Formats: sequence, C-alpha cells, structure tokens
Amino acid sequence: MIALLVVHLVAACGAPWLVRRLGTRAFWLLALPPAATFAWALAKSGEVHDGVNPTERLTWVPSLGMDLTFRLDTLSWLLTLVVGGVGALVLAYCARYFDDASKGLGRFAGSLTAFAGAMLGLVTTDNLLVLYVFWEATTVLSFLLIGHRTTSRTSRAAAMQALVVTTAGGLAMLVGIVIIGQAAGTYAISGVLAAPPTGLAIDVAVVLVLVGAISKSALVPFHFWLPGAMAAPTPVSAYLHAAAMVKAGIYLLARLAPAFAETTMWRPTVLVLGGATMIHGALRALRQTDLKLVLAYGTVSQLGFLTMLVGTGSRAAALAGVGLLLSHALFKSSLFLTVGTIDHATGTRDLRELSGVGKQAPVLMAGAVVAGMSMAGLPPMLGFFGKEAALGAFLLGPQDGQGPLGSTTAEIAVLAVIVLGSALTVAYTARFLWGAFATVPSRPRTEVKPQGAVLVGIPALLGFLGLAFGLVATWLAPYLQPYVDAWPATLTTVHLGGWHGFSLALLLSVTSWALGAALFAARTWVEATQQRAPHVPSAQQAYRFVMGQLDRASLEITGALQRGSLPMTLGLIITILVLVPGGILLFGGVTWPDQIRLVDTPAQLAVALVLIPAAFAATRARRRMRAVLLVGVTGYGTALLFLLHGAPDLALTQTLVETVSLVVFILVLRRFTGRFPDDAPRFVRRWRALLGTLAGLTMAGLALTAATVRSTAPAGQGLYESAKEFGGGNNIVNVILVDTRAWDTMGELSVVLVAATGVASLIFVNSGNVDQALMVIRDTLQRRSVRQSPVRLDGSQRWLSSSVRPDRRSTIFEVVTRLIFHVMMIWSLYLLFSGHNHPGGGFAAGLMAGLALAVRYLAGSRRELMAAAPVMPGLLMGVGLFLSAGFGLASMLFGGAPLQSWVFDLDVPLLGAVHLVTSVIFDVGVYLVVIGLMLDLLRSLGARIDLQIEAGQSVQREESR
Repeated sequence: MIALLVVHLVAACGAPWLVRRLGTRAFWLLALPPAATFAWALAKSGEVHDGVNPTERLTWVPSLGMDLTFRLDTLSWLLTLVVGGVGALVLAYCARYFDDASKGLGRFAGSLTAFAGAMLGLVTTDNLLVLYVFWEATTVLSFLLIGHRTTSRTSRAAAMQALVVTTAGGLAMLVGIVIIGQAAGTYAISGVLAAPPTGLAIDVAVVLVLVGAISKSALVPFHFWLPGAMAAPTPVSAYLHAAAMVKAGIYLLARLAPAFAETTMWRPTVLVLGGATMIHGALRALRQTDLKLVLAYGTVSQLGFLTMLVGTGSRAAALAGVGLLLSHALFKSSLFLTVGTIDHATGTRDLRELSGVGKQAPVLMAGAVVAGMSMAGLPPMLGFFGKEAALGAFLLGPQDGQGPLGSTTAEIAVLAVIVLGSALTVAYTARFLWGAFATVPSRPRTEVKPQGAVLVGIPALLGFLGLAFGLVATWLAPYLQPYVDAWPATLTTVHLGGWHGFSLALLLSVTSWALGAALFAARTWVEATQQRAPHVPSAQQAYRFVMGQLDRASLEITGALQRGSLPMTLGLIITILVLVPGGILLFGGVTWPDQIRLVDTPAQLAVALVLIPAAFAATRARRRMRAVLLVGVTGYGTALLFLLHGAPDLALTQTLVETVSLVVFILVLRRFTGRFPDDAPRFVRRWRALLGTLAGLTMAGLALTAATVRSTAPAGQGLYESAKEFGGGNNIVNVILVDTRAWDTMGELSVVLVAATGVASLIFVNSGNVDQALMVIRDTLQRRSVRQSPVRLDGSQRWLSSSVRPDRRSTIFEVVTRLIFHVMMIWSLYLLFSGHNHPGGGFAAGLMAGLALAVRYLAGSRRELMAAAPVMPGLLMGVGLFLSAGFGLASMLFGGAPLQSWVFDLDVPLLGAVHLVTSVIFDVGVYLVVIGLMLDLLRSLGARIDLQIEAGQSVQREESR
C-alpha cells in the first residue's frame, strides 16, 4: 500500500512533464498507478474474504501517535477497488476527451493522479490523524480540479465554494478526531472500533465528525456545493463526484458506525439529514435542463440514501449500504462520462435541444440505459438488489430486536422516505435518458460527431458492469459479509442478490416504479407545479449571505483595528498579553514562589541602576535618535546581565544583535524627522503608560511563576552531556543550533530567506533596480580587474577602495575603517570555527562580518559597500541554505541520520591535534545566510535610501537654479 501511494505521488509529480512530452497520450501512462491499485486489491480479495487483513506500518510522528499504518479490510478493499478501477478508466477517458492544446492540462493531470493517490490513502489508513491528512489533501486537490478552467469566473467561484464548505467541515471533524483519540488512548481506527470510548465529550465529538462527513458527502444543508462543482470538466465529475470524493463521507460513516451508531445524536442526524437530502436532491433533479445537473442533484439524492443505510447501524442496512455504494459508483460514473461524450459530440448538454442522439450512438445509449436501470433500481441490476436489501432492512420490524430503529413508527417513516425517494429517482432517471437519447419530432435532429471507442466504450463498460454485478450479486455478497459481521448477529437476515419470491419489499419497489413512471409521464405538470411552489431561500443563498456577512465583518474589524497605525497594533498585542496571561496570573490559581532573591551580585544591581533609568528615559524621549540610543543602552545592559549569569555566548550574540539594530535604526531614521510627533492627547499618553506598566508587571509575574508551575523536567536537562557526547562540542548553545535542534535552525534559515526575499521584492520593485545593482557590481569588478592603484595622481593615498564625495569624507572614519575591517572579518572567522567549543558560532560570526560591511558602507557610502562585497545577497543566502541542507543529505548518504554530526580528532602536522566536527559545514551555511541578510539590509535600507536622498537633493538644486 505504501509503495502504491509512492507510485501515485511520483506519477503526479511527473505528470506535467509527461503531458509536455506526450500530450494527451500521457493519460494512458498516468492510468497505470490506479490500474495497479485495482489489480493489487483484486489479488488480495481472497485474503480479505478469509479475514486476513494485510497491514503495513511505518513510524512517522510517534509523539502524536501518528503512524503511517495502512490496513485492507472488507470496507477499504471495496473502496480501493472503486477508487482504483474507476480512476484508471477516467484517466484513460481523459486521453480522448482533451486535446493537446488544452490549457493547464499538465496541472490537471497531476492533480487528478494525486487525487487518486489521496483517496487510496484515505480509505486504507488505520490512523485517524493520517485519515484527516488525506481528507484535506482530497479537499485541496478537488479545489484545483474544479477550478481547472482558471479563466472562468464560474469555475473559480465553484472551486472556492467547495473548498470553504468541505474545509470548514474538515476542521470540525479534526476537533472530533482529537477528542475521540485522546479519550480512546489511541488514534488507530481499529483500536477505537475495538473499544469505543463513551461519555458526553464523545457525543460532542461524534457530532463534529458527522459535520465533516455530511459536508464532504454534500448532505443538506451542505448539498449546494456539489451541483456548483459541475463547473469542473466532466471526467472530474465522474470521478470525484460519483466514485471518489463524495464517497469519503459515506466511507467515514460506514467505518465509524459500528462503534458510535448507539450514541445520542448519531441516528437522528444521519436519518433526518439523509432522508431530507434524498427527497430534496431528487425534487431538484426533476427541474434541471442540463444533463449534468440532473445527475448532480441525483447524486445528492443518492448520497442521502447511502447515508441513511450505512449510518443506521444494523447488519441488514449495512449490507444494503455497501452494495449500493458499489452500484452507485458504477452507474453514476458511467452516466457522467456519457454526458461528457454527448457534450463532446454535440456541443450541448441541454436536454431541451437534444434529439436523435440515441439512433446515432446506439452503443453509448445502451450503456446509459443499463446504468439508468441500475440507478432506478430495476432488475436484474445491482442497484435493484441493493434497494431490495434496503427496504428489507427496515421491514424487519422492532420485534425480536431485529428492527434497526427499535420503533415501528420510525421505521415506517424511513420506509416512506425511501419509497418516495425511489419513485423520484425513477422519474429523474427517465427524464435524463429521454432528454439525452430520445428523438423528438418537434426538434431538429442533433448532429452527433463520431466519437472513438474510448469515449463510447468506457461509459458503456461501467454501465454494463452494474448489470454483471447484479447477475453475480449472490457471489459478491460473501465478500461483503465480513464488514457486516461487525454488528451483533440477529435472528433474521437480509440477502443481497437472488430471487426471494414475492414480498412486501418487492411490492414497495413496484410501487416506486409505477409512481416514478407516472411522475415522468406528467413531467410538464410536475415542472409547472414546482415553478408555482412558494420560493424558499435556498442553502446556496444562505451560504452567499453568510460569506457576505463574514466579508463585511472582516472589513469592518480590519478597518477598525488594522489601520496602519503602529501604536494601535502594538496596543492590541500588549492588551491581549495583559488580559490573557495576566488574568491567569491573578485568577488562575498560579503558585507563586515562597521567596524572591533580587540580586546575586552587586554588579547586577549596578547594571539595573543603569538599565531602569535608561528604559524610563526612553519612554520620555521626544527625539528619535535619543530614544534609539536609550533603547540600545537597555539592550547592552541585558547583554551584560547575560554575562554576569555565566552565559558569554548569549551576551556576545545580544551585543551583536543590539549593534545591528542600532545600525538599522540609524539608517532608517534618515528619512524621518528628528522629533516624535507630540500630538497625542494626555489621556492617550497616560493609557499607554498604564498599558506598558501592566505589560511589564505581567512579564515579571510570568518570569517569577514559570519555575513554580513546571510539570515536567526542564528541557535543558542533560544538554551539556549530550552536547559533549553527540555534538562533540563544549558550547551548548551552538551545539543545539547545529546538531541537537538543527531542524529548527533549518526552518529559521528558510524564514530568513523568505523575509529577505520580501525585502528585496519591496525595494527592487522593478527589474531596472536589479539591473542597476548588477551594473554597479560589474563596474566594481572591472575596476578591480585593472588593479587601480590606491595612490592618487597628486601622490596622496586613499584609504578606501572606492572614491568618496569630498563633502562626505571623514579621514578619521576612513583610517579607523582601514584598521578594523580586516580585524573584524578575521574575528568573524574565528567565531565561526571556534564556536563549537567557545562563544561564537555561525550566527554570531555572520553578524560580525555584517557589521564589518556596515563599517565599510558608513565610511564610503554605497560604492564602498559594492567594492567590499561585489555579490548579490540572494546568492550568499542560497549557497548558505544549500550548504546547510546539503550537509543533512550528505550525512544520510554516509549512513547517518539527517543532519547528524561526525566527530574526527586528527593529528595535523604543524597544527597539532585538531578536533573537527562536520557540523561546522552547517554552521558555514548559517554564516553565509546571515551575511547575505546583512548585505541585503545594507543595500535596501542604506544604498537605496542614499539614492533617494541624492535624487531629492538634485531636484532641490535644480529648483534653486
């Protein structure tokens, strides 16, 4: 099973390339993975029948109980056959349905193949959390498939509608899954079914899971997304909305019914919503003039019927449910593909325009008629035997404990719904077949273009499979019996297939046929009656109203709270900090420490005597530069406190970060006025002071109580020993970054790259800016290539590589820069290579190198920066990430775990004993990424602002002239 999933993934990833190379012929290759799935499941039929359920397990996230466990039992075997068999035929159908010029065909092919794999994972997984992962994968992929026609507003709206509805239901289901898994002590589906938990929380969880299932399977009130999804290409409708995606909710109900059918809300929910959906969908199908919409609303109706059966929670209803599930997948996919062929051949799906199609396409009509017979429940189709079993399940009565509902009244009501729904099904089936294939004398004959064997043969094949399974239904039933055995045995049984003589179930079937035929014969009157019926607001209108109100509310809230005001944004964040954690501190029963030690050494008190006045003065400062410098004092004071606490590595990093922050502040402040705007009312200033005080008290309280409320061992326990033993270093902080928590650092490097890309996209808003930067770099390299002498023509020596405007020169700054730049770069390298055992590391070393570049820039402006680092920042960051990620791959190639460090103690001539740890390669990657980020900041906030200032000065000079 895992191998089949991987094959689907590889095929999906390679589908765009295959389509580019082979065109629509690529679909034949893409049909192989689902075909292999069908063949594999068919080969496992004997094992499943004998109760030997093949199982595969791969550890994934053991801390969450989220293992990749896949199990093939009767229910998953049946759905695997459907997903694989119908999926292979639909992909083969696509090879002739589309043409090579179709836009976005590679993306479509990849999405459809990936969807087949996601459905395979969904129906075979034995883990609730993994089931949710595949569940949402089908949601996202269906969004892409429904919205395949990206230029169509209707397609985009339908895709978004399906995504919103099914995702909302999926999120509710996730909450229910977590509750069930935590209560059961396992997320294994087999474990939950073996010992289902009970209680009020489980009742709530079951309702949440039902919300996910009924939204996925388009039950009332979520049914409206399915007809809207008919904007998708017809093969998508045939697969997703007939055989696969909408079956996910039915599958989930069938899977969990043995465990939770007896809970308070299960049966009322599935029976009421299922019955309402069956009737509503059938009535709407009788009003449609688009063949595809007739089938869409018919699908809604059939899904309601299936929900009633698999969710009832009895052996007889369950047997009927799984039989009809197979039947529905066959006849509905056949009919959808039939509509695709008709549309392909005639250019229309409007049943008011079609005439004479059946005479021109007899094979297509024969397959559709057979499929329609199964949908209408006519013998000897599989649909007939499934419906007979369904009627029989509710005719057993409550006596002897046989009735699934335990109430004669309830079962009569359900029977009435089934009979009425079946009659309506016969009516809209006849409407579909008549509209698609009949010859109407009053209409012109529709021209039918010849279609190939694929477009005609595959729909016909699926239709006749319903007939074949009906003829061998008695042989099929034993293969479905192991699923039915999940319920307690009863005295009376219901059989699937075979002739059982004249019975009340047969009488009810005949009644539904006659009533349906009468409704079709009076179709003109039925349509007119429905048109005259009072207009009731539809679920579609309710959805639009709710979404409109959500949009309006989001705009109002965003307009009120996110107005681009930094004080307001910070105020909201700090207010939440004070209210939530602060409220817990006051009213949450937090344990406070018995005693508080204010200081450890007099030096800490001395630092505090500087820190506190500086912080207070920063809040009172009216000049921006003064405020920045005072904030810097608090940052350097914090670094000194780290040092006094015995953390030189943190102190070094804090000092470098604070210095970088000062540089950035100074660069940005050049575009601001010197003073803060002092126009805030007095009460606003007092409110800010109060909020700041409360935030400080909250953080102080959290710091005081953090140790007293600890419930587990400290995260840092044993880090020193593991740093020495596994990381081969004495600097615990650095070992954590490059070894123990290297994956976290990889994520942080990715975030840095994304942030830098955002900065670059804002600064280099057009390609001209990038070209200008590249031109300056080329000029700098050219000057270096001709080795210009640093001695001027007048004999004086210049200190910097690039010429500086005379009015901006500072001899002292140039001298100091010349003296310290190389020292800073050498020190950065020292920090890089010694950081594993001493204070330093790639991050601190990168900051030091970045500050060295900042010194060069401040001394000689942007051209000096280009001369010092004639390389694009993105290249440095890309190489850095490549080194860090490549180190993880290299460790795997040599038999280790990803990002595993290797320690070597070497005796090098002249150097002596050398302690080498391979994680230094990872650290070099961090070093390059940080340098790239610093260079990006200097060029964007420094060089670009320089250009703006110079441009403004030029304009002023021109105006003064």
